[in-house]
Amino acid sequence: MGKRIIMNAFDMNSAMHNSHGLWKHPNSERHRYKDLDYWAEMARLLERGKFDALFLADVVGIYDVYKMSGDPAIRDAVQVPLNDPALIVPAMASVTENLSFAVTVTTTYEHPYAHARRFTTLDHLTNGRIAWNIVTSYLPNAALNHGLDTMIKHDDRYDVADEFLEVAYKLWEGSWEDDAVVRDTVRGVYAEPAKVHRIDHEGRFFRVPGPHLSEPSLQRTPVLYQAGSSEKGRAFAAKHAECVFVGGNSKESLKANIEDIRNKAEQLGRDPQSIKMFTGLNVIVGASQEEAEAKLREYAGLWSSEAALAQFGGSSGYDLSAYDPDSYLAYRATDHGQSRAAQYTKHVQNRLTVKEIMERIGTLDKGQGRLLVGTPDQIADYMQEQVEETGLDGFNLAHLITPGSLREFVDGVVPVLQRRGVYQLDYEPGTLREKLFGSGKPHLPASHPAAQYRRNFEHSN
Repeated sequence: MGKRIIMNAFDMNSAMHNSHGLWKHPNSERHRYKDLDYWAEMARLLERGKFDALFLADVVGIYDVYKMSGDPAIRDAVQVPLNDPALIVPAMASVTENLSFAVTVTTTYEHPYAHARRFTTLDHLTNGRIAWNIVTSYLPNAALNHGLDTMIKHDDRYDVADEFLEVAYKLWEGSWEDDAVVRDTVRGVYAEPAKVHRIDHEGRFFRVPGPHLSEPSLQRTPVLYQAGSSEKGRAFAAKHAECVFVGGNSKESLKANIEDIRNKAEQLGRDPQSIKMFTGLNVIVGASQEEAEAKLREYAGLWSSEAALAQFGGSSGYDLSAYDPDSYLAYRATDHGQSRAAQYTKHVQNRLTVKEIMERIGTLDKGQGRLLVGTPDQIADYMQEQVEETGLDGFNLAHLITPGSLREFVDGVVPVLQRRGVYQLDYEPGTLREKLFGSGKPHLPASHPAAQYRRNFEHSN
């Protein structure tokens, strides 16, 4: 029996995620994203497929770098219109027992005090099935709409994030003692004031006296996801994250990124193998290779190059429409996503012209990214190979047609992986952290930096 593959579905509470232009497909039900029944059906499907979690991405602005306009993004539903990802979670939790939920929230435009209450609430309502995907946000439009003149510099955003985490840890781990809530009707005491503590945080970016508004949830701190491949991002992941979304243009680069984060974590006193590593995956499943290829041609005919270029512009900071198409694109550091900026500059063997890059981005092709086109056995082969040879623990599965592509994976690929002994037949009991790291471990381990904010409650007053 091989290493168990952990599986998240990768989605967004929006009209489209990254399936550019495929809202036009007759089988797409993305327009129902405003309907709670849609999300309840999605949750039931994923739990039937024994997915570990639904990973909900988010942005807090419009993709308006490409052509210096938000029109291409708005016209083709490039992650807009978009609703709050957190608000659909309780509805999905109510129709499932084991599926967990990773919710993306930015540390740049949120406040840790309100954020801590929101996630404690979600952890209560899901019985400990909640995770937080930590991002720092990169869209100029987001900065403007949150009252800034320009985006905060890339590395500075991580400094803000680091203090944001410190405040959140103090609230989640150190404010309320486990037995603070007594509900003593005889004495007329619901919670013991002496067991609820201020945190008195005074920092560079935040001033939060506390105490936390919410009593402790099953996990106290939600499971911590993070996606960042820059040097600063990998250092942040090594310090804080329990699950990391990593990228790489090859098995070798993916393995190197994974090893780098684990080495950094070990240097900080953490168990490097306690960090779960994920990468992106997209599949087109067919009963035969020919059937899968036919689906690819159908989807490629609906693909929107303008939408893909708009998404690339916002995530990289490169407005490719402003370049000479015959010029070679050179790497330029931006305050957007640094790994995205390096994708077609640093991370290619041969230099590419702007026209060639635009053609690559604007075409749905199995040679681009991690799009697998084939039979269930072929897709299972690839997944096993990646896990065995790179140090990956699992995948964030995107989907071109919703919910059809997910249903094809659940009905076709999951049984193959289960027969091979690399995919769970049923869920382990307990919270998300226990499902990922072992029974009896609902809280962050003592080696995690959050543990330093836990009070010695036995001797506290």
